[in-house]
Amino acid sequence: MSETVNSVFQETVKKYPNYIAYSFKQAGEWVSRTWSEYWDEVQAIGASLIEHGLQPSDATTILSLNRPEWVIADLASIMAGGVPAGIYPTCSASQCEYILNHCKAKFLFLEDQAQLDKILSIKDLLTELKGIVIFDGNSDDPMVHTWKDFLEKGKELNKKKLEERIANQKAEDLATLVYTSGTTANPKAVMLSHTNLCWTAANVIKNHMKLSSDDVFISYLPLSHIAEQMVTIHGPLVVACQVSFAESIDKLPDNLREVRPTVFLGVPRVWEKIQAKMVEKGAEASPLKKKIAKWAKEVGLEQAKRSQYKQVPGLGYKIAKKIVYKKVREALGLDRCRFQITAAAPISKDTLNFFFSLDIPIYEIYGMSECTGPATISLPDGQFRIGKAGLPIKDTEIRVADDKEVMIKGKHVFMGYLHNPEATKETIDSEGWLHSGDLGSLDHEGYLTINGRKKNLIITAGGENISTEMIESRFVSIPLVEHAVVIGDRQKYLSMLVTLDQATASSFSKEIGSEAKEPAQIAKCPLFNDYLKKEVERINEGVARVQTVKQFKILETNFSEASGELTPTMKVKRNVVLKKYENVIAELY
Repeated sequence: MSETVNSVFQETVKKYPNYIAYSFKQAGEWVSRTWSEYWDEVQAIGASLIEHGLQPSDATTILSLNRPEWVIADLASIMAGGVPAGIYPTCSASQCEYILNHCKAKFLFLEDQAQLDKILSIKDLLTELKGIVIFDGNSDDPMVHTWKDFLEKGKELNKKKLEERIANQKAEDLATLVYTSGTTANPKAVMLSHTNLCWTAANVIKNHMKLSSDDVFISYLPLSHIAEQMVTIHGPLVVACQVSFAESIDKLPDNLREVRPTVFLGVPRVWEKIQAKMVEKGAEASPLKKKIAKWAKEVGLEQAKRSQYKQVPGLGYKIAKKIVYKKVREALGLDRCRFQITAAAPISKDTLNFFFSLDIPIYEIYGMSECTGPATISLPDGQFRIGKAGLPIKDTEIRVADDKEVMIKGKHVFMGYLHNPEATKETIDSEGWLHSGDLGSLDHEGYLTINGRKKNLIITAGGENISTEMIESRFVSIPLVEHAVVIGDRQKYLSMLVTLDQATASSFSKEIGSEAKEPAQIAKCPLFNDYLKKEVERINEGVARVQTVKQFKILETNFSEASGELTPTMKVKRNVVLKKYENVIAELY
């Protein structure tokens, strides 16, 4: 019998009933739950959903930051035969309305009063919704249940109906929906089966990473994203890894030092922010410490290049590890970490080299929601190449089409898009190949390199095809830069819009002797512009002439999700930026 999410979960509970499944902060202290307690909580919520009218294949939705209740609601929905879908907590009321009505959600789990108020403002438009469960708080609205009441009710119920639902599920059944971030239009709902989830998690966790019940994850990236679901939900189900829920993104640095995870996933922007803080702190060091750090980084980067081919470390590396690398890892909370991972977007080689030079190797994973997360993976022991996205995961085929599009085939390829057969047909061809929309190449060893999105190609006036992402990734590696948007379609040269990291910019003002403090002042400051001009010239030296940026403009305001330039996963909506700043762009030409 093929596996389902429930059968994998149940098997893990049988093997590791008293092991810690997850932990979270409560009144300033870490509190944990065992796998047996986790199973009981999921069963209770699942039974309660059935009691309140959830039918097989009904959709449920979850609108919350990362916390145990999010995961319990997700697994309970699957256990009861439902189909959960996450909604990014930063979504507006209208965005929530679109997702809730698109999947015809019958139940909505949400975090607190603020999220409830958002939903109640559109309640009359949600014709399919039967019930709302609030994690923190209460309401007089008859549709709203508290989490505590919903949980306690489920514990009292007979579990026979729930057991029947579990028994009737098949591996090929739809298990969950993952909504894309919608960079150009309304998000599409990626349909993932039990096989998609179970096969992918087991393949990566067992065959590649070889994790065990001793491993610890920290959950902080949005759970609506497939990458975080693999880390927080489905990966741990396979081998009973422990998950600790960060209190918030702001408290992540403290939580990292407390949890000391053995596996840490960071999207490129997270790694860039860590890099910026480390560079800022390093600037305050004494001349002697700076000299030692410079030496250690040179040794570290040289050893990183050697370790790609399993070459033995030299004496210098061993000394640097004791006096520098070990302390750096402890300060970050990564002293136990065996896998530092980056995924979800391109990362600059400068950022990779920065961390490799400090003996913090960042291993790239490439994939997308449509292939249940990973398609390629990089690993220690010579199974990585700096700047490349890794080798195909076991039993996956990857090929590059004539137009350089990356194509993927395997058991992790999704079922299609909900209510969108046209988009499904465009994405999965008749032979089962997933057309990723990404441009790439495979080298003679089989390592994949990603060169950008097909939709984001710039065709210059000279007819050159240029991928914007790969150029942009070089510029966001500058600690001062928050976002970079390269432009130049049908133009004679490339230009760039830049936003600056305000925290870094404020401290940087002293270093360059500027009195500018506010974003508008910084954008106009000659000293900041001169510094950035030199950095642009430096980066231009390492690329082909047609890829050089000739002009740039520092914007006076940063991009944000609220102002429309960013998706919930912090990806730039190019079409929005190009429209919003069309007058600024015109001035660059």
